[in-house]
Amino acid sequence: MLKWLAIVLTLLIALLQFRLWLGEGGIRELREVRQRVDVLEAENKPLRDRNARLAAEVVDLKTGLDAIEERARSDIGMVRTDEQFFWVPGVAVDASGLEINAGLIGLPAPGAEARP
Repeated sequence: MLKWLAIVLTLLIALLQFRLWLGEGGIRELREVRQRVDVLEAENKPLRDRNARLAAEVVDLKTGLDAIEERARSDIGMVRTDEQFFWVPGVAVDASGLEINAGLIGLPAPGAEARP
């Protein structure tokens, strides 16, 4: 009788170990899920960094005029009224910024004919 009880308990432990290591929801599946999570985390890291940069830029644009001025200078080439603009030959300049600035101060845009 004790011999049969030991055999049954051994089989029960073997069955439970099989389910733990190889069955559904076992160690192997847990390892696969963790690997997928690591891959997705690696894919999301650049996106999280970009979102953090954009959020910081939004806060900066909402609170400070310096950021707005910086964007205007770099994106559309704006110049303040108390500044002088010097053109240096041989340096590449974005033409769209020149057209906008020329219109602001009443000069003809580069390549455009002067209107009387």
